[in-house]
Amino acid sequence: MCDTVCVLGDGMTLFAKNSDRPVTEAQTVGPHRRRGPGPGRSLRTQYLDIADEGAAATLLSRPIWLWGAEHGVNEHRVAIGNEMVDTVDDPKVAPPALIGMDLVRLGLERASNAEDALEVMTGLLERHGQGGVCDQVHDATYWSSFLVADPTSAWVLETSGRKWAARPVRHGDAISNRLTIRSDWTRASADVAPGTDLDSWRNPATDTGFADGRLAASRAFVAALASTPAAAPRSDPRAAVAHLRDHGSGPWGAPGEGGTPVPPPGDVLSDGTGVTVCMHIGDFEATAASLVAELPAERPRPARAWVALGSPCSSVYVPVLLPAQGASGSDPADAVIPAGLATVELWHRFCVVARHVEREAGVLEEVRSVLGPLEAELWDEADTLELDITSWRHFAPAAQHRVEAALDNLARSGIGVDDAQVTGHNRGPQPDRRSEAHR
Repeated sequence: MCDTVCVLGDGMTLFAKNSDRPVTEAQTVGPHRRRGPGPGRSLRTQYLDIADEGAAATLLSRPIWLWGAEHGVNEHRVAIGNEMVDTVDDPKVAPPALIGMDLVRLGLERASNAEDALEVMTGLLERHGQGGVCDQVHDATYWSSFLVADPTSAWVLETSGRKWAARPVRHGDAISNRLTIRSDWTRASADVAPGTDLDSWRNPATDTGFADGRLAASRAFVAALASTPAAAPRSDPRAAVAHLRDHGSGPWGAPGEGGTPVPPPGDVLSDGTGVTVCMHIGDFEATAASLVAELPAERPRPARAWVALGSPCSSVYVPVLLPAQGASGSDPADAVIPAGLATVELWHRFCVVARHVEREAGVLEEVRSVLGPLEAELWDEADTLELDITSWRHFAPAAQHRVEAALDNLARSGIGVDDAQVTGHNRGPQPDRRSEAHR
């Protein structure tokens, strides 16, 4: 389960996503360099070999056993995130093909804007199909919906097997783990009849309550920003972080704003109560990684992102830089990001802190008293760096060191100590050691 939002402004798009995965599955984030096309060379996705058409430089957040990504941004300032959706078509009977996370990565590797990404993803879907295990822990298969954005436009894409339909985003949009397109789509696969209401794809046996509350919260966040007067900026990454920390009672914890932390809700009820944007579902599922990104249309201006490992409530959104293509003094293939964010070890440390927060009352306040001031300092410092790539390259390892020192401080007070109650519970499956790109 996941939640994704975007808000279109005047020359700037705000994009954000929480990636919810099994609690035992690590998800890391790191850069992937540009790759030229390889005529006659194949590219190995999760289950298929397809033609290798090269790749743009990307920043990808992905579960360690998957080739594809839950969300990411490329050097052309395209951002994509996906969601699990259930329809009347049974994904269990589909042969292994492309899965939603493959399509996220392929869209980012091959597209220079949101419309290109839509064409890439739907073309691949029609050519190769969709199918295969998407959740190794629970052996789950599912279809995906997507939010695809660039600095000036965005699309919602929903799928069921090889079928698909898409609608353009006007001012902003949000998606969650249910179909949201009705008959307002403007593009679709040839097997979708004109005027089709995509609610007819919905599986009536599946209660959407677990998604409805989160979708309503995300739509309220989008509506608030999208209604900002045209003269004011509609991109507010700090507000996006506060939304991604929502435990069911509204946004909280914007970097630099302090306030009283809101603890996780506890029990999940049959009507979906307790399933929140910042996800905590016992030993089953939790938010594993999160991203906020600003996608500016102005080329000299850097595309920026803020990335968190583990649960947003008990983590730090670390600023990273995505240099604009051809920016002076930078290689557009290089995202400037702390190297530790690509390691299972740092993800695991944040995950253990989150498990302590879930099981012990009052722990979240102590966690935020340590991590909150650090997060605010990192954001304020990053705001002063602008386009100075050298400064960003000094900032990234220093930021990692400070994050690790804060986790050490929590461990000394007994929070985040990897005891027998959480060890093994979070280690998760080992990464797939196949070739990362092609063979």
